[in-house]
Amino acid sequence: MNRFHFVAFAAFTVIFFVAATQPAFAQDDLGDVQAGRFDNGKMFTLDDPPLDYFREEYGFTPDAEWFEHAQLAALRFATYCSASFASADGLIFTNHHCARQSVTQVSVEEGTDFNEPGFYARSMVEERPIDGLFVEQLIAIEEVTGEVRAAADAAGSDQERQQARQQAISVIEERMGETAGDDHRVQVVTFYSGGQYKAYTYRRYDNIRLVFAPETQMGYYGGDPDNFTFPRYSLDFSLFRAYDDDGHPLQTENFFQWNPEGTDEGDLVFIIGNPGSTTRLQTISQLEYRRDINEPAILNALHSRELAYGAFVDNNPDHPATPELTDTYFSLANGRKAYTGRVEGLQDPYIMARRADAEQDFRDALASRADLQAEYGGIMDAIAANREAARSFGPMYSAFLGFSAGSSLSSTVVGRAIMAYQYLNADDDEAREGIREQMLGLDDQPMELQQALLTARFEDFVEHLGSDSEVAQAALGGQSPAAAARVIVEGSALTTSEGAAGLLDGGDLSADPGVAMVMAIMPSFTQFQEAYGAANAEMGEFSANLARGRFEIFGTSIPPDATFTLRISDGVVKAYEYNGTVAPTHTTFYGLYDHYYSYGPEAENGSWDLPERWLPAPDGLDLSTPYNFVSTNDIIGGNSGSPMLDRDLKVVGIAFDGNIESLPGNYIYMDEFNRTVSVDVRGMLAALEHVYGMQRLARELRNGGM
Repeated sequence: MNRFHFVAFAAFTVIFFVAATQPAFAQDDLGDVQAGRFDNGKMFTLDDPPLDYFREEYGFTPDAEWFEHAQLAALRFATYCSASFASADGLIFTNHHCARQSVTQVSVEEGTDFNEPGFYARSMVEERPIDGLFVEQLIAIEEVTGEVRAAADAAGSDQERQQARQQAISVIEERMGETAGDDHRVQVVTFYSGGQYKAYTYRRYDNIRLVFAPETQMGYYGGDPDNFTFPRYSLDFSLFRAYDDDGHPLQTENFFQWNPEGTDEGDLVFIIGNPGSTTRLQTISQLEYRRDINEPAILNALHSRELAYGAFVDNNPDHPATPELTDTYFSLANGRKAYTGRVEGLQDPYIMARRADAEQDFRDALASRADLQAEYGGIMDAIAANREAARSFGPMYSAFLGFSAGSSLSSTVVGRAIMAYQYLNADDDEAREGIREQMLGLDDQPMELQQALLTARFEDFVEHLGSDSEVAQAALGGQSPAAAARVIVEGSALTTSEGAAGLLDGGDLSADPGVAMVMAIMPSFTQFQEAYGAANAEMGEFSANLARGRFEIFGTSIPPDATFTLRISDGVVKAYEYNGTVAPTHTTFYGLYDHYYSYGPEAENGSWDLPERWLPAPDGLDLSTPYNFVSTNDIIGGNSGSPMLDRDLKVVGIAFDGNIESLPGNYIYMDEFNRTVSVDVRGMLAALEHVYGMQRLARELRNGGM
């Protein structure tokens, strides 16, 4: 799985509501649309925060100590989520959907399902270590732009400049990493598409143990219908603990104290987290290319694979691999939903008009700078020409998307067949041995799922390239996608690790039907990769030059695109209009039980059912307690698990989702409608104390330590 750790949601809902929220503009009036002050977002870096804006907007100017504490208490959860320390004894909190893979891992290791009933460590002895899981704490930031740029400027072609940058980055990371120490890691981060480079030094904590995760039904409450909506009633949080090398709870001075009073409408709130990626600084021609080529291709691929995984999970609830495959299914389903919103946003004339106005502002500013014209004056037209030429690659891009080993869009047999092709063409024994280890290290998939995924791949060939295309003919041999997939899966030894090992040790790799198929289409695929790679290399250079020009004019007044690095985003707790009514700022447990009793446990595949421990409402649980709430903070994928903090850096909630209107947020931030959805601190504490009987954890969170 690609560790998006998303959850599913219905496509038609996204399309309807995103379109319904934008102001009504006739086509002739779109020229009057103006960009907003924060269309490029509010994901500011902690070493360059907008202090003047904070003072102007909120009368609040946090000092250096405030930012240092925020930086050191925040965490990056493995490679896919945000998190933070919540007590002096190493307690960590993040979302339930970020913890699901860890819960599944413990379930598989112990032969007990902890996903449905939840996981609750009643004592520290019961806190379970999670092999391979880690968190990272950002401890230092250093500017390295000059060194990286100097290396690139000395190179010749586009590809040589890209290689020079990567080489310079590797040298910096290795040099600084040696100084930092074994439990530290240095990552050079690119900002403003090359306008800035900074070295981020992280301290890594590897001894992480699972402490608490509610039932899947509660962490995922509302299921497919409620995802990316509000009002919401989800208990999407979990707890872990970091331990030191001696096996004791990690002692830390930097953690976010919980504020049991929560927050009210109009309150200032901050999110400190690691947003994954945005493309808000791209040009209109780049966005149009995404609208017409990239995003629809990704959406279609996610949808077809979601159907394949969903069918297997539904048909095989007792299969040993089903818990892990369910995680992948959720990931694909939520990815499909996110891209549905992205495509709809890019197709919205109002949104594109706002982006066009922002681009014109840059063109006007550039035109007023004669000193910049020679270097940057024609760069946007060059980008447009590049993207226009790249459209010819659209069919091949769509057909081969995710055609690689380990991708959730491909079956294991295809992944191993690609590696087998590389094995046959390797230059020496050392390279072949490395490929062998990778082949045998791929997880086996059930045969039924492999066949469904391979069928989807062959259907991509036919849909995007045509049944009479060279690729489709070579792959299918005149058969239907389903029939061709069945022949390969039933006849290939590469469907299992054991079969692959036997074939490598004494068989004829090239005679395997999976390898034969890959060998037949690889020439076309390689030709596409080379041409598409060259176009993207040129695009990378254009983007880097554009970033320099933009940086010359605007500096850091515009925040950089998200890069899964630590950011601060300000906002206020605020209601919003939607679907002809007004969404409240907060929901309560009353709404949770209303959904259960109104819809019934069987509605929408049990989306609004409640676990047994929640029925009837436990004694002591005040149903008027705030449960979920919304705010205007700017988030994107990767922010899952980010702490929602008041101006004193105390926890008032945990971010877990955005509303439907926020789905175009990859390209534009519009605070009129964008909302972050969080679990309220009061709801989390009430659940721990009155539903789960986890008073030891509630006390630790209230007191900031055990």
